Amino acid sequence: MPSRFDQLDRPPLDERALTRALVRHDGLFREVRVVAATGSTNADLAGLGRAGAEPGVVLVAEHQRHGRGRLDRTWQATDRAGLTFSVLVLPDRVPSARWPWLPLLTGLAVVEALARATGVDARLKWPNDVLIDDRKVAGVLVERIEPTGRRPMAVVGVGINVSNTAAELPTPDSSSLALQRATTLDRSVILRAVCRTLESLYVAWCNESGDPNAGLADSYRRRCSTLGRDVRIELPGQGSVTGRAVDLDESGRLVVAGSAGRVAVGAGDVVHLRERT
Repeated sequence: MPSRFDQLDRPPLDERALTRALVRHDGLFREVRVVAATGSTNADLAGLGRAGAEPGVVLVAEHQRHGRGRLDRTWQATDRAGLTFSVLVLPDRVPSARWPWLPLLTGLAVVEALARATGVDARLKWPNDVLIDDRKVAGVLVERIEPTGRRPMAVVGVGINVSNTAAELPTPDSSSLALQRATTLDRSVILRAVCRTLESLYVAWCNESGDPNAGLADSYRRRCSTLGRDVRIELPGQGSVTGRAVDLDESGRLVVAGSAGRVAVGAGDVVHLRERT
């Protein structure tokens, strides 16, 4: 039987109310679906996209059993403690070479929305982890799909720890909005804020043909706590790069200045090293 905490402090999301709030005839979102449980909203939405679904679908899960993150990590989300959702988009006006900016744009949307909706001082850890006091509260996973006979699309996935207790978090380095004293833990309010901010940034990005220098790159730099810090990046497969994170390049890669000069890194696990004294 659900506990009092589950019943009162973690209410279910209202699909009809979210649809009324987010779906407009001239907007990015066409449909909002809320499901009780799923393995992965990204995997489900990718399947819908390959089966013929139109872009603009928002899929939200109250419970996600097999969420996936960067480098194929998996986790299980606590029922109704967080927000796990995915959005199907078609950035057809953006050259493929600029698609790597979409995960960064999504992370920026989460940071800006959380600041407005919950009052927290969130920052970005490159490429798209969202931190508060150097603890991860949210992550982003963007995947490209290529349906047969149709234009490529992207599935934009977001996971946010909202009311999770310390015991419910996946790692000691994680946190939640509750633990960070957010002004609201209402998942509907937070979801609407993130989706609306994502829509605004995404539409502007598409209108500029994905050009990061039209404002996106500078906005990301201002919110990124990785830049200006000493870092170690564990590369996929093997090896690492250590140095000072100094900038982003045209493709959104992190530029690291180390003993061997400047290196642009496109993927990897970033460790923020202690500040120099």
